[in-house]
Amino acid sequence: MLQDRRILNPRLLAMLAGAGHTDTIVIADSGLPIAPGVEVLDLSLTPGVPSFLQTFDVVRETLAVERMILAKETEGQPLYRQLEPRLGTVRVEMVSHEEFKRLAARAKGVIRTGECTPYANIALVAGVTF
Repeated sequence: MLQDRRILNPRLLAMLAGAGHTDTIVIADSGLPIAPGVEVLDLSLTPGVPSFLQTFDVVRETLAVERMILAKETEGQPLYRQLEPRLGTVRVEMVSHEEFKRLAARAKGVIRTGECTPYANIALVAGVTF
């Protein structure tokens, strides 16, 4: 369910609008393996463009999110310090990177960014606006 409509990319907007309650959308760095059959929206242009955080900020403002899932390995990365204040009050679950990849293989969609930072991946579980 959408909360905001500032996204210009029609495929990204359609992916987010199509996410029903409990569907998972993954925002991924440029290196996350993506399973066959999972819808991929590749926004990567050059290394770092768009960045993981730029993409997260826009998607987070647009999609109603009930929980987020990160790899435990993310916590030790500099990117996590920038991400942590953006998480807000939404419940965050930490799983191993291997479990994260298995979860991503069952996602409704993956948004690939140009991010080249290790473990710059997050799974957003869609919520509702009511």
